[in-house]
Amino acid sequence: MGTEPDFGDTWTYESIVSALPGIGLSNRAAVAFQFALFQVGVVVFSVLYGAWTAFLAGTAAVVVAAGGSVMMLRMGELGRSVSVSSAYKRMLFGSNIEVVLSVLAFIALVTYLFVVDPARSGTPLLNELFGPEPSMVLVYFTLLVCWDLCYRIGASWWIGVVSLWRALRYPVDPEMASTLGSVDRLNVCFGLLQVILLPFVSAHPTLVATLVGHIVAVTTVSGSSYLIANSRR
Repeated sequence: MGTEPDFGDTWTYESIVSALPGIGLSNRAAVAFQFALFQVGVVVFSVLYGAWTAFLAGTAAVVVAAGGSVMMLRMGELGRSVSVSSAYKRMLFGSNIEVVLSVLAFIALVTYLFVVDPARSGTPLLNELFGPEPSMVLVYFTLLVCWDLCYRIGASWWIGVVSLWRALRYPVDPEMASTLGSVDRLNVCFGLLQVILLPFVSAHPTLVATLVGHIVAVTTVSGSSYLIANSRR
């Protein structure tokens, strides 16, 4: 497996996993633990509160979050394995911009759920999932899962932007283009994986438009990075 990356060479998610005291988890074990923890929560809360309407939505969100973790870890390994430019790695891993983008996405989601959605006609999403008086514990757990999703979405945005910048600025040889192309493909795959969330927000045009716009943007930016890098070999 090689040496462990320095914290300055990792995303926040990777740093947290690596820094847990007394716990040395492999990437596969870390993702499995994340998936099991959240999915057990989905099942337990569905049983305790009879929130079976939310069971499939919660499972879909957990699958997307776990899939995002797998792809982030793999993209991190690939990004660190090439010698393009120190500026590329510094922007990708050391800037923590993905956290800023994640916070902005999460704040936007919370604003929609608690301000915009209740003010519109129809049934708010939280009421659709949990009934007219959602439990505080259910809402807390839901927001925790939503944050997990938003973090990975923010990281996906940043990976796409930095990859496109790198493709435009630094021509690479065929071998390096192949490695970096894998990063672009994985980012597109993560964007497309989020399509499974669309059925659960179909009654909410704002969320549908936002999610579709995000998927199209990530696919376009990372796809452009892939095409540019390969055209300039």
